[in-house]
Amino acid sequence: MKLDLLYEFQPKVKPWKEPHPYGQRHAEQAVYDEGIAQIKLADTLGFQTVWCVEHHFRDSRSACPSNEVVLGGLALATENIRLGFGVSLMPPGFQHPARVAEKVATVDVLSHGRVEWGTGRSTPMEQVAFGVPIDDRSRAQWREAVEIVVRMWEQERFSWDSPLLTFPERMQTPKPYQDPHPPVWLAAASEASAANAGRFGLGLLSFALFQPVEVMADIVKGYRQAQAEAKTKGASELLTRVRNDRAGAYTLVHCCDDMDEAAAYGLWDSVHWWYKNNAEFTLEWELPNLTPEEQEGVFPLLKDILGGNIDVQKYQDEDMIIIGTPEQCLEKILRYEEAGIDHLLCYSQFGMLPHEKVMRSIELLGTKVIPELEARGHRADYSSLTAN
Repeated sequence: MKLDLLYEFQPKVKPWKEPHPYGQRHAEQAVYDEGIAQIKLADTLGFQTVWCVEHHFRDSRSACPSNEVVLGGLALATENIRLGFGVSLMPPGFQHPARVAEKVATVDVLSHGRVEWGTGRSTPMEQVAFGVPIDDRSRAQWREAVEIVVRMWEQERFSWDSPLLTFPERMQTPKPYQDPHPPVWLAAASEASAANAGRFGLGLLSFALFQPVEVMADIVKGYRQAQAEAKTKGASELLTRVRNDRAGAYTLVHCCDDMDEAAAYGLWDSVHWWYKNNAEFTLEWELPNLTPEEQEGVFPLLKDILGGNIDVQKYQDEDMIIIGTPEQCLEKILRYEEAGIDHLLCYSQFGMLPHEKVMRSIELLGTKVIPELEARGHRADYSSLTAN
């Protein structure tokens, strides 16, 4: 298994000490300074990829709407770590596919071929703001937009004419550094989406924050099964000639020297805050965009958390989060390996955790855990990716 990092660039928890806009500005500036320092450290310690999100209007959770800007800076500030778009929001309401092709390829050129291109279609809160359909039409838009980007990268000149998009013949530039283009991934929040990733020949980006590892294993199994079925049908359903068969999952990860010390500097408070903030955000911004039937299905899952009944110990016991000493973290991580995960995306900058403790966590993972994982070997390495 490879260890990656995932960054939402979450500003320090409110209330901020200064009035608007200065409290917000200074919190956002600080989280970028700290995050970049953490990533630069990880670059020296054997982490495989850093993934940066594209989130819009995420009060308290993320100040990263322009991941291509962050990754472009990291392309020049790092030497080894691969640079993941985690993800590019693809329905054209968010941005024209031609702009995505340009941005991702530019980062690939600047980094000399270190890009991993994650794709997705977001959630209703963001979709509504950008005029993107919140039903299955956005899924069709995602697929068409990904196909457009890949064709732009591979063809000298490109044009397109469909009910979704009309585009006159143009030469897209620059072309990616990687030949024919960076590996493509799909963010999947359901078994159906995971199966689509396998069917289309894409890497899988999933999460473990709300489900036991056993459930994650079932999702990966469905992904692998869809991959196998697609191979028997040839290349008819593949969206790209670069066949990416890796599975990644993200969760909260914190590695420490001593658990009692970690509790004293707010580790469990930070975990508690993350789950509660996620539930509050969903209640305020996502539920109003769902049908009454959908709301009835989601709200019971949030009720206990909103009431303050967050069973952090359950999350820890079931390895839905990975927290502990290097030995404890390694034991938990190996359960993900057994579940078929190739990349564990470590969400390390969360809640109220002090910057120096996040740095220490990255150091411990890099010096104590990654060497143990490397010694075990890998099911899939970047070098195993092939063009069809």
